[in-house]
Amino acid sequence: MGPAWGLEAAPGGSLLLCAALLAAGCALGLHLGRGRGAADRGALAWLCYDALVHFVLEGPFVYLSLVGNIANSDGLIASLWKEYGKADARWLHFDPTIVSVEILTAVLDGFLALSLIYAIVKEKHYRHFLQITLCVCELYGDWMTFCPEWLVGSPNLNTDNWLYYWVYLVFFNGMWVLIPGLLLWQSWVELKKIHQKGTSSRKKFQ
Repeated sequence: MGPAWGLEAAPGGSLLLCAALLAAGCALGLHLGRGRGAADRGALAWLCYDALVHFVLEGPFVYLSLVGNIANSDGLIASLWKEYGKADARWLHFDPTIVSVEILTAVLDGFLALSLIYAIVKEKHYRHFLQITLCVCELYGDWMTFCPEWLVGSPNLNTDNWLYYWVYLVFFNGMWVLIPGLLLWQSWVELKKIHQKGTSSRKKFQ
């Protein structure tokens, strides 16, 4: 294989950190979901990972961007974002759209994820309200991250390298489209069941 397929230390370390967060989120979510159905265990695993990403990765990104920029910052988290910046250069320097979206996701989505975890574990009546709200916010975040860039011809996106395009841009961002979409579908199905059950109960007493 040519050199473009090589995986150097920087991307390897960044992917390892992401894998560690995924493993931690899945382990915590599966622990919290003991005794529950497969769908809820999967949702909890995702939500724990989701919250970790928002607080551990995106929160520091917002801070570093507000006090300076990623390109001039040091440390483990800055190194991860510098690596991602090879795929999308907007993350290296202060981009108002990106930072605005990340403030929304790091703060609002992070706390919504924690609240939804609690609602699922404690079987609260507002579970699907929170789930729909979080998923819409996640999808909106992805849309506002990429749509403005697409409209101007994607000058900041590096689509020539397989790692940057397929892993950094497509896979990692696609997760926040696919899984929120599946959770929205789950909420739709569950709310439909509740409605049908309520309708059937009313008919019995008419």
